[in-house]
Amino acid sequence: MIIEPQIQLFDLIKCLSRAMDLISPAVVDHHERVAYIAFSIGADLGLSMDEQNDLIMAGALHDSGALSLEERLDALEFETRNPHKHAELGYMLMRGFEPLSTAALLVRHHHVPWNNGEGVEFRGNEVLRSSHILHLADRVAVLVNNQQEVLGQGDNICERIREQSGKMFMPQLVDVFNDLATREYFWLDVVSHSISSVLQGMASLKTVKLDMEGLLCLSNLFRQIIDFRSRFTANHSAGVAACAVALSDFAGFSERECRMMRIAGHLHDLGKLAVPVEILEKEARLTPDEVRVIKSHTFYTYRILEHISALDIINAWGSFHHERIDGAGYPFHHEGRDLSLGSRIMAVADVFTAITEDRPYRKGMSKDRAIGVLRQMSDEMALDSSIVSLLFQHFDEINSFRATAQHSSVKEYNRFLQQANQ
Repeated sequence: MIIEPQIQLFDLIKCLSRAMDLISPAVVDHHERVAYIAFSIGADLGLSMDEQNDLIMAGALHDSGALSLEERLDALEFETRNPHKHAELGYMLMRGFEPLSTAALLVRHHHVPWNNGEGVEFRGNEVLRSSHILHLADRVAVLVNNQQEVLGQGDNICERIREQSGKMFMPQLVDVFNDLATREYFWLDVVSHSISSVLQGMASLKTVKLDMEGLLCLSNLFRQIIDFRSRFTANHSAGVAACAVALSDFAGFSERECRMMRIAGHLHDLGKLAVPVEILEKEARLTPDEVRVIKSHTFYTYRILEHISALDIINAWGSFHHERIDGAGYPFHHEGRDLSLGSRIMAVADVFTAITEDRPYRKGMSKDRAIGVLRQMSDEMALDSSIVSLLFQHFDEINSFRATAQHSSVKEYNRFLQQANQ
């Protein structure tokens, strides 16, 4: 009997939140601050524990739809430009993962102003009170100046919030916040470097038992957040996952292991959230500094996912895809004897996908040219020669899997953008 992994929901939320905060030092801890403030307001209002937990999840992921650095920085302004687009995108990303479905609804409307009561609905949809709590918590968080002592900021922040009572914010919520703001611990927790631990102690988020289908669904959410930041990367992880699964199947992996490999393919570039879109979309040769930024992404993938012990094998398969058999890869310089078969397969799948996929600025390589590149990398001990040989034996079939997966991902990406712009 196979025992399915037990994964703490709060650990998943932290994982997603930290990944998104990699995009800029300016937004580090912003999600968790909003979660803490929203939870505190909800607790003082006497909301149920389920409602409070939904506020934590929504707060920790509220800017998941702000896919670029520009959007994230704009979201830190007290009065944002076109705030509803990233809220809608966040809703669309989160709603497919059942444990986040309610939180997704809160995120969808977290920039709707109260507007003297008109904010009870938006574009024909009901706006839950918790969305207004999230809105207030988000705006309080952006008013906190990290460069100044926090207790001296409370009066000015409260004044800015009171000025918008009945306009941006529901008056009842403003009153609750003003009461919270008189307590020193509240502000000290908001800026604490241990805010994640504080949240974990406050919340009662249930342990979520995820089977492989559940993990696949979660990894798909990661994949979209990673790849949908740029049209240049919109279908990359889908292609890598398809190739890795096919290679794993031909290598004799079990059905369960192949599903694990698909999840690893979805997650392998999670650390690219730390890479500016300008670098991802640059057509010219990268500068040495830009290359160093790119090379950091696998390190961040590994460090983000290592917080979830149930994903240890999947993490190793996904995060070591730029290590080399000769130990000259990055970032850990593992040698062949330190790399599992799954990690070696992922490395081949990543290179194969990168050289054969079409990009907006160039067509993918032909079969003969791709084989030449892979053979050279195998000869140079960059890739496992046995996996490369396995790929050559099934080249056309694996390439077809890649192309089909990436075509579906492009259609998904285009639908995503179309719905967001409606």
